[in-house]
Amino acid sequence: MKLSVIIPTLNEQDNISRLIDRLLEGSRGTDTEIMVVDGNSDDDTVAIASSYGIKTLICPTAGRAAQLNLGASEAKSDLLYFVHGDTLPPLSFYTDIEKALKLGYDLGCYRFRFESNSFLLRINSYFTRFNRMWCRGGDQSLFVKRSVFEDLDGFKNDYVIMEDFDFLRRARRHYRFCIMPKDILISARKYENNSYLRVQLANLIVFNMFRRGYQPRQILKTYRKLINYRS
Repeated sequence: MKLSVIIPTLNEQDNISRLIDRLLEGSRGTDTEIMVVDGNSDDDTVAIASSYGIKTLICPTAGRAAQLNLGASEAKSDLLYFVHGDTLPPLSFYTDIEKALKLGYDLGCYRFRFESNSFLLRINSYFTRFNRMWCRGGDQSLFVKRSVFEDLDGFKNDYVIMEDFDFLRRARRHYRFCIMPKDILISARKYENNSYLRVQLANLIVFNMFRRGYQPRQILKTYRKLINYRS
């Protein structure tokens, strides 16, 4: 199985090394390409990624959707795996994806677990095992066959927020989606910079705006008013 791992980044100098180390360790002995697509960071993210000798691109268009699309266009494999820069997939990610494909799935993600001992965040994590849209998110990573990605015309560049929800909503109408029964470890920094209730309220508001068809830039504007926000 050939796999292209695509990492969109923006100011991830504190996290990118451990993610690349994890991906290199988990893909040892496999045919895996790893690339970083940066959104014009003003820290050392690009320098750190480049030091590994992996493909590192600078996206001329701002926004995670554009970064993901650029990475997909440059990827050499027919299987794409999108991973956020502040997450850590299980070391078994390659074989997990391979197993899902053998079971007939076209795309899928992991459940997640926060890097926190917070009881409330453990409750959040628990619900990501259920196949409901409000339990999803790009932090859970996403593998997808290139044929499916191209049939759906990739991510929509105008989705400056909720690009993952939009893609998954379109994909699940026609293709088989799975939640792999392991946890990806994700940063709790959003909760550390805001109260738990404040983040939960913001998530609820923007999800309902998305569901009701609000324009992405209006959703993003609202989100940035509600919490200390970073892409």
